[in-house]
Amino acid sequence: MTKFHFVRHGPTHAKTLVGWSDLPADLSDTAAIARLSDHLPDAPVISSTLLRATATADAIQGRRPRLPHDADLREIHFGDWELQHFTEVEDQARIRRFWEEPGSIAPPNGESWDVVCARVNTAIDRLMAHDTIIIVAHFGVILTQVQRALGIGGYEAFSHKIDNLSVTDITYDGAWSAGRINHIP
Repeated sequence: MTKFHFVRHGPTHAKTLVGWSDLPADLSDTAAIARLSDHLPDAPVISSTLLRATATADAIQGRRPRLPHDADLREIHFGDWELQHFTEVEDQARIRRFWEEPGSIAPPNGESWDVVCARVNTAIDRLMAHDTIIIVAHFGVILTQVQRALGIGGYEAFSHKIDNLSVTDITYDGAWSAGRINHIP
């Protein structure tokens, strides 16, 4: 059995599509960081390679062991839509379909939901050697595992809110299951 504690990184305050851009996290709310760290178990911490995730992992690590960053835990690659506001994307029909019909539709030079799910699932499967693990990652990464644990489609997964500095608990014990989703300690 493996217990996964997914933590969404601290806020970037960007009002655009932020995928692989390496924006820093605002970790100035030290009380929230302390509550989050206190809430988490004594378990190894891993994060994506993006600065907002690595800095958040550093902030909550404490005495927990740290695993090397994993690029497969990066956010959705928004390709040509990166750092654009939803309304600025030229192909409005395509971006609407990307969010409303998640699956094979991809941003130009970016990833489809199906590709993101496959990439993240592979990364998570590699971590099943741990009994318990803390994964500091991104909105899309966490939703791939919510989808997996609940056995729902991408559209239903996108209906879940994942706040910055929240914890989502997923367990694999021969089958996937979700505990608390989007818990703010």
